[in-house]
Amino acid sequence: MPQDANILGHVFGGAIMAMVDKAAAVAAFRHARANCVTASIDRVDFKEPIHVGELVSCFASVNFAGNTSMEVGVRVEAEDLISGIRRHTNTCYLTFVSIDRNGRPVPVPPVLPQSPAEERRYAAAQARRRRRLEERQAEARHGGDT
Repeated sequence: MPQDANILGHVFGGAIMAMVDKAAAVAAFRHARANCVTASIDRVDFKEPIHVGELVSCFASVNFAGNTSMEVGVRVEAEDLISGIRRHTNTCYLTFVSIDRNGRPVPVPPVLPQSPAEERRYAAAQARRRRRLEERQAEARHGGDT
């Protein structure tokens, strides 16, 4: 909508991020069947601008689950409603934690890949998780300096 546009007529990245977070939260909640909160946004790749007036669709899937956390991948597509042309505009990876009523982490079911695409996303999510853990350990050793 016009209120989401910058001076170039492109949708603000923050507006897209809000949509991505909501789509990812639904996927996490469905997987955990419990309340979930966003713990981090690991990566956002803006491949192409989204123009005001295009239909934006977010496709979210839980790629990997640890003990209490899950990686959710979100693919964003923009569609020109006149031509019907759809474009892959963004990819994002978010980590969610499942929590109880007191805000404490609770276990989540494992992800059981069923297709080659799910197996590929699962393996890639595991690799990203290892990198995140290594980065956290390195930050802890260096006092959190960036």
